[in-house]
Amino acid sequence: MELSKKMRTIQQNRALHLYFTQLAQELNGAGLDMRKTLKPEIAIPWSPETIKEYIWRPVQMAQLQKQSTTELTSGEITKIWETLNRHLGESFGVYVPFPSEESLMEKV
Repeated sequence: MELSKKMRTIQQNRALHLYFTQLAQELNGAGLDMRKTLKPEIAIPWSPETIKEYIWRPVQMAQLQKQSTTELTSGEITKIWETLNRHLGESFGVYVPFPSEESLMEKV
């Protein structure tokens, strides 16, 4: 499957970080803090930064061998989101749609 080679746009970057925020809120709201999702010893609430470092980036590295989100193309962002969305839905019943242009405009 050929992924789009076009680098992500500023809008896609904003959408990616909005997704991190929305997923953190959804996981926290479902009572799925970092302890329940990753580390059983300590209750740590999610933040956009921890979503990026502990959920998004490990999948990104495993699937694409890319360390930085700045290296991602449009198609690669979609591929990672699909993997995360499927896993979080199947494992925890959590689904957060990737932000659309409309939802980004609402945040302005």
